[in-house]
Amino acid sequence: METTQPVKKALVMGATSGIGKEVAHLLAMKGWQLALAGRRIDVLRQLQSEWPGIRAVAQIDLTDSQAPTLIRQLIDTMGSIDLYFHSSGIGFQNVALDPEKEERTVATNAVGFTRALTAVFNHCTSDPSQPLHIAVISSIARTKGLGAAPAYSATKRFQSHYVEGLQQLAAIRRLPVTFTDVRPGFVDTALIEGSDFPLKLQPARVARQIVRAVERRRSVVTIDWRYRLLVAAWRLVPRWLWVRLPIRR
Repeated sequence: METTQPVKKALVMGATSGIGKEVAHLLAMKGWQLALAGRRIDVLRQLQSEWPGIRAVAQIDLTDSQAPTLIRQLIDTMGSIDLYFHSSGIGFQNVALDPEKEERTVATNAVGFTRALTAVFNHCTSDPSQPLHIAVISSIARTKGLGAAPAYSATKRFQSHYVEGLQQLAAIRRLPVTFTDVRPGFVDTALIEGSDFPLKLQPARVARQIVRAVERRRSVVTIDWRYRLLVAAWRLVPRWLWVRLPIRR
C-alpha cells in the first residue's frame, strides 16, 4: 500500500523580492504549502494569485514591535510550519558613515532579525515533539568588518552568531530544531543595485543552491565555490593588515 507523504509547510520572510522571492517560488513549485511575509502586501497578494500552494500572506515590517504577534498569527494560520526561511534584510555602502543608514541597517538586520527568530523559535517549540527547520540568509560579509559597509558586515556577523547560539540552545533543551546559515556572495539584487561588485551571482541560481542545502539540512553553506575560496583568503589576512586595505566595494 502506498503511503502519502505529508505536505511540507514553510513561512518565508522577505518574499517580495530577491532571494526570498526566488526561494519561495521554488518551494511552491515543489509542492510546499507557503505563508509569505514582507513589507509590500500588494506584491505578496499578486504572488498568491499566480503561484500554487500560497495559503496565507501578511504584511510584516520587522522594525515594528508588533511583528512577533503577526508572525505567530501567520504560523497559527498554517497550523504549523516545517521551515522558517528568513531573507529579510537591508544594507548600504556607507563610506560617508551616514548615521541614518547605519541605524536602519541595525534596526532591520539585528533588532528585527532577533524579533523574528525569537518569535518563531518560542512559538514553534511550544510543542517539543514538532520538528522545525530555521534557515537564514547571512552573508560572506560576516567574515570581516567592511569599511565600506560597517553596519551591514557587523549585523551579518551577529546573525550567524545568533543562529549558532540558538542551535546550541536547541541542543541544551533537546528540541528537534535544525538550522541552516546561508552565506551568499554578492547577489545581483536591489541590495547592491548600482554597485560594480565582481562575481555577481544570479538570484535564481542562488535560490536553487539554497533549497538544495535546506533539503540536505546543511548547517552552514557558502554560495558559491568562488566565494568559499575568497572567504578562505580573507580569513588568512591578519587584522593589522586588513584594516589598512583600501577595500571600497
